[in-house]
Amino acid sequence: MDLAERSALKAGSSPRPAAAGRWKFLIGGLLIVAAIVYLIWTSATANAQYFMTVDEVKAQGSALVGRQLRVSGAVVGDTIQYDSENLKLTFTIAHTPGSQKEVDAQGGMAAVLHAAVIDPSRSRLTVVYHGVMPDLLRNEAQAIVTGKMGEDGLFYADELLLKCPTRYEEAVPGQVDAGK
Repeated sequence: MDLAERSALKAGSSPRPAAAGRWKFLIGGLLIVAAIVYLIWTSATANAQYFMTVDEVKAQGSALVGRQLRVSGAVVGDTIQYDSENLKLTFTIAHTPGSQKEVDAQGGMAAVLHAAVIDPSRSRLTVVYHGVMPDLLRNEAQAIVTGKMGEDGLFYADELLLKCPTRYEEAVPGQVDAGK
């Protein structure tokens, strides 16, 4: 040991304390940042569930039975049936495009919902939901349902999100009124 190292040891410090402390701090900080990034990434990917269109569900058929899905479509008003004693709601949704570009090209959401409901050639999917009938459930509402496909071809929804067609009235007022 040279004279500088001996005097540092007598003073109660190690030969290179600052460098060792910096490395520990740096490694600890990197581990914390990595853990935070990992938690954010896993949370985002677990909750990122994109919806399918009715056409996509129909195309995959029995391959989707029992899988958790999110499906979007236009509510066909004359198919709505509600059993208030058993809180059983049944209705049909018609295919609407999944791409915003397609929606815009077809004249906006109000036009797309209206066209889907009045076109009998569109793919349709019957939805069964147990719970209170939502106030927004009406003809030409956009429905996003989360649940599972049954072996019987019905979609059993656990969650029902509705966007009322009046939300789109400003875009195409005459068309929404004409559909009522």
